[in-house]
Amino acid sequence: MLTFTTHPERPGRIVGGLDTGGIVLSVDGGKSWDVRGQGLPEAAVTAITTAVTNPDTIYAAIRGDGLWQSDDAGQSWVFVMDRPWLANAERDLTALSSVDLATGMGGIWLYAGTDTGVTRVPDCFCRWQDVQPGDAMDALASGKQATPKVPLPEGEPVSALVSAVSRPATLYAGLPSGIWQSHDAGVTWLKRSEVIATALAVHPLRADDLVIVNNDGVLQSPDGGRTWTAIANI
Repeated sequence: MLTFTTHPERPGRIVGGLDTGGIVLSVDGGKSWDVRGQGLPEAAVTAITTAVTNPDTIYAAIRGDGLWQSDDAGQSWVFVMDRPWLANAERDLTALSSVDLATGMGGIWLYAGTDTGVTRVPDCFCRWQDVQPGDAMDALASGKQATPKVPLPEGEPVSALVSAVSRPATLYAGLPSGIWQSHDAGVTWLKRSEVIATALAVHPLRADDLVIVNNDGVLQSPDGGRTWTAIANI
């Protein structure tokens, strides 16, 4: 399993994306699994997330293909978006996060990590956009993407990305250089830890309560990444 997603309104449910292609779903916390993903291309699922406003809407990124959406918890899928064109190349998505902030176009944002940084798209899937202040209509009206004041380190791949449900503008990103945090929906970033994370999760009620997975196991931070406690070995 390359990637997985959960939702607080579906306790015990885990949806996983496989490196061999396809989706698996568990409703009992991982004790048993059902195969989903009918209609998806036969390629690795590199990132997956659940829509924060609808626990049965799932987005999956397919290597070499693009972004797919299911509105029935993975039973059926439709293609919704090509891969983003960044730094003169089409980029696979390495992380996904549904972010409950208005786009100005009647929906919310889907943020994505790539091997060159973070991008985003409204959930109407009009086009990928650089992260900037304002909403999608501002970007479309200006026709020009503003440079973030303090972006993530240039050229570093994003292995994990998550928005805090209780404070959606708070984002965490896992990079080779460590864990980074944004309090303004990705316009500016601050490095919070040297710890490497291959997966990130935030408590649904406490935006500073962070859990990560890396080669050392599962670690928890109660203060947004300043301090860490090992809670499991894997």
